[in-house]
Amino acid sequence: MLPLDIEPFEYADRIAQANPRGILFTTKVGVEVDTMVIGWGQIGTLWGRPVFTAFIRTSRESYRLMELHPEFTINVPMDGRLSKDVFSVAGSTSGRDHNKIVELGLTLVNGRVVDVPAIKEVPLTLECRVLYRHEMVKENFPEWALQRFYPENVTDIDVGASCYTHVMYVGEIVDSYILKG
Repeated sequence: MLPLDIEPFEYADRIAQANPRGILFTTKVGVEVDTMVIGWGQIGTLWGRPVFTAFIRTSRESYRLMELHPEFTINVPMDGRLSKDVFSVAGSTSGRDHNKIVELGLTLVNGRVVDVPAIKEVPLTLECRVLYRHEMVKENFPEWALQRFYPENVTDIDVGASCYTHVMYVGEIVDSYILKG
């Protein structure tokens, strides 16, 4: 499989448009690989370096893996939309209980710079290494965001996990490409 090297900012519009519809955030520790759908993220610069910032709930398996190995890949579908099956499984099941890669029949391709794979079926890939992480603080949120995304009295992580905050991971984009073939 020959990757086509890309300049990430030349694809920033495509990434930004796909993100609210769901892109994949992939992590790895040892042989354990997890991928999940994210809809919150942004491409930009920090400290003069190209970055992708992802927001991951502290209740997610991907959060646990990120805390152990602070590298990730962002996997963006070329047509701007994840397949219905990928969106359904990677967006609603936990890597604690499911091997989503196997269930979906996804093809992993070794990362070129980071020790996290790309996904052939979701070929636009940003390889990222965490430069900065920060747990978001509810006291700093606007009231409308608290009401919509973090309602009170929600404690069961299996039915929404709305009480859990997000960690913001700012990952330097250390490689970027589109998987071909």
